[in-house]
Formats: sequence, C-alpha cells, structure tokens
Amino acid sequence: MQTPASVLSVFRVFLRLGAICFGGPVAHFGYYRDEFVVRRGWLDDREFADLTALCQFLPGPASSQFGIAVGIKRAGLAGGLAAWLGFTLPSAAIMVGFGYGLVNLGDAVGTGWLQGLRIMAVAVVARAVWGMGLTLCPDARRAALALLAAILVVLWPSLTGGAPGAQFAAIVAGGILGRLIVPTENESPRPLDFAPGRRTGAAAWILFFALLALLPALGWLGVHPLVGVADAFYRSGALVFGGGHVVLPLLQAEVVPRGWVGNEVFLAGYGAAQALPGPIFTFAGYLGAMMDAGAAPWVTALVALIAIFLPAHLLVIGALPFWDALRSRARVRAALAGVTAAVVGLLLAVLYDPLWTETVRTPVDFAFALGIFGLLVFAKVPPPVLAVAAALLGIGAALL
Repeated sequence: MQTPASVLSVFRVFLRLGAICFGGPVAHFGYYRDEFVVRRGWLDDREFADLTALCQFLPGPASSQFGIAVGIKRAGLAGGLAAWLGFTLPSAAIMVGFGYGLVNLGDAVGTGWLQGLRIMAVAVVARAVWGMGLTLCPDARRAALALLAAILVVLWPSLTGGAPGAQFAAIVAGGILGRLIVPTENESPRPLDFAPGRRTGAAAWILFFALLALLPALGWLGVHPLVGVADAFYRSGALVFGGGHVVLPLLQAEVVPRGWVGNEVFLAGYGAAQALPGPIFTFAGYLGAMMDAGAAPWVTALVALIAIFLPAHLLVIGALPFWDALRSRARVRAALAGVTAAVVGLLLAVLYDPLWTETVRTPVDFAFALGIFGLLVFAKVPPPVLAVAAALLGIGAALL
C-alpha cells in the first residue's frame, strides 16, 4: 500500500497540472495518466480506467471530479479539496483577472507560447491513447469498441445537428456492447481502499439534492442576490452531462436573459476560456466578476466558482463508496471493460478534433508534435520540462 501524501504535496502536484493541462476536459485525462500512472504510480491502468468511467458517468466536470478522487486517494477528503483547488486556481485567477480587466487575453490567444503548449497537448494525448490502447484494448473486440466510440464522437455533430451528448452516448454504448461481447473476467479488481464510508457518501448525496431544492426556494424568497447567483451556478454544475463545454449554453441561459452580463461580454469570456489550461468551469469566475450582485466583484466570482464546482465534490464523495461494490460484480466488470475501451475511443476522437484540427496546421506544427511525442515516449523527458521548452519554441517560431 502506498504511503499517504500530505495535503500540501497533493496541492503542488495539481497546481502544476492546472497550469499546463491544455486541450479541454477529455484531453486532461492524457495528462492525468502521464502523471499518476506513468510517473508517480499513484494508480494502475485499471484503477485509472475505472475512475475515468465513473467520472464520465457522473454529471459535472469529469476531469475535475477525477482529480478530486485522486486527491481523496492520496490524502483523504482534505486531499480532494486540495486537488481541486490546485487544478482550478491558475485558470480561475486569470479568468477573474480578465473580468477585472487586468489582462488582455485577446492578444494572448494568438501568441506563440500558447501554440507551443497546444502542440504539446497533442503529443500528450497521443501518448495516452497509445498507452491506454495497449493496456485497455488487448483484444480485437475492445479495439473495435474503441474505434466505434471514436467514430461516433467524431460524426455525432453531423448525425444530430450539433446536439450535445456525444461522449455520454459513446460511454453508454460502450457499456452495453461490453456487457454483450466482452468475455467476463474471473479476477476481481483491486478494491478502492480510499473511498469514504457509506455514511459519508449518503450524507453527500443528501446535501447534493437538498441544495438543488433549497437554493431556488431561497432565491425566490429574495434572501440576498448572491443566493440567486449560487442557485444559478450550482444548478448549471449539477445538471450538465458531457463535459465542461456543455455547461456554456446552460450558463448563457442563466446569466444573459437576467441581464447579469451582456451576450457580447459572455462571448468574450468564452473566447478567453478556450485559450486557458485547466477546467473550463472556471469561466464562472469571470462571469461572477462581471456581475452586480450586491457584493464586491471578487466575492461574487468566488461564490460562482464554489457553487459551480460544489456538485462535483458531492457527487464524487457520494459515488465512491458504492462504486467499489458495483465494479466487483462480473457483469459490471464486463460492462466496464466496454466503457474503458470507449474511453480510449473518446481520447482518440479528441486527439483528432479539436486538438489536431485546431492545432496542427503546418508541416512545422506536425514536426513539432512528433518531436515532443518522441521525447515523451522514448526519451522519457518529464512533461514540465517539455512544457517550458514547447512554450519557448512556440515563441521562437512566432518571431520567425
């Protein structure tokens, strides 16, 4: 059994990840696997895949929920809070600062350092697809499931007219097909010895639903404008399926019609959020800083950030104690094998779109990505070193 880490060490690890995890919610899992499976050994590939499947099933920001679960594994419930705080802080600080007008991210979007880090994200996710594919798709059936999931996600906008839910549909389809075609494994998975007790999990579920019911009532009673802000952002964080990008139309429906922010202001913040590392839910901090809710902008921003991420904490704490019992059943393990194969397919789809399509535009970009991939896979160069090098090379390429 691994020695528990200190809360501060968990915070430091996730703070660094929060500063370099470009590429969007699903791409974050590529960085996570590199950090927690390859470099630190905090998880094995089976634990990584099972936690990924759980977080993909839950509503809310899947990558943040995964980080919370890893933080709980390393340092208990306080470690889960530290993991969330570290991963969220870099982009949240920038977004709130943008709301205050302290930075001009419109110029930063086109700078070379950002392009360099985006190219690194392509290489990191490619490495994750390669490694997870070898481990989690060891036979033709699971490899086929991964490919089908990737095809579904890539074609989903054309098939549905742009409707959200591609990732969720792929996960569900993977679970159903896995149950039907993947051979049942006799060996039970290693228990999640870090899960909170069932009483703690039940209390988290009760609080989750209580807030979902009470906050609208308190807002209707007019207790304080900040209660209405907390209600709007809590519901957006609690009811979103399919990753961080799906929360944007929900937030737009909450804040623009009420006159809290104008549509132009909303879209400007959305553009800035696309350029940042870490969870896209930190967009809530920008919106809070732009509102007039009877409090200082930084207070409203803090309320918005806590409210939108609180469901993620409660759902993970509530699900972990019961997830262990579910995944120990043979039928559930077969379904999970299909789900984890679908997760590989999700990463493959994200590697293509948006990472490849929006990042690799020239032969130089391709050569850059290929070089970083080789350094990651064969030379084992640590990602932090590559992140600095990628940013510097990006600046140099932009100046040429």
